[in-house]
Amino acid sequence: MRIGLTGGVASGKSTVAEMLRTLGAHILDADLMARELVEPGQPAFAEIVRQWGPQYLQADGCLDRSLLRERIFSDPAAKKWLESLLHPQIRQLFLDRSQSLQKDLSEAVIVWVVPLLVENHYQVLLDQVLVIDCPNALQIERLQLRPGWSNAQIEAVLAAQLPRAERNAAADYVINNEKDVQALHEAVLVYWEAVHKVCGFA
Repeated sequence: MRIGLTGGVASGKSTVAEMLRTLGAHILDADLMARELVEPGQPAFAEIVRQWGPQYLQADGCLDRSLLRERIFSDPAAKKWLESLLHPQIRQLFLDRSQSLQKDLSEAVIVWVVPLLVENHYQVLLDQVLVIDCPNALQIERLQLRPGWSNAQIEAVLAAQLPRAERNAAADYVINNEKDVQALHEAVLVYWEAVHKVCGFA
């Protein structure tokens, strides 16, 4: 079974993914794949440097992710260019790695963590979509606690997001994450039991 896990920025996707991992799910994460693709020596890394110049590199030769984030959320054309470069490669990695897992583990529950799942129409590749939801005010509060996020970047990222109602409408299951971690964990356990009933697993 392939489950798509998505939600707005700072909604708790990574936390839920880790909880599902401990329960036995196999996690494939779009953000981690994107990082792989832009490592020095990778074709996408060379394309980005060729397109935008060496000022986007850190002293160690890796991409400056904070500067890159600032660029793509202040320049719609840059965002579109980067997405057109990375998203097809990320989609192919999801498919290849899922097929490899399914070949060895026929009953594997594979979770694709995809921030832009609905926007990029991943639903057709999945058996189910799980959305982690929380109010915008809570997203802002959480982002302000993260290093490297300016208020301007937070505003830009939230403005670029799909509206909550539209994202939730695409879900087969929604988990609300506006309470504490314990409440979130309990909700994930309920969801995991529901998944196993759907799959017919013991």
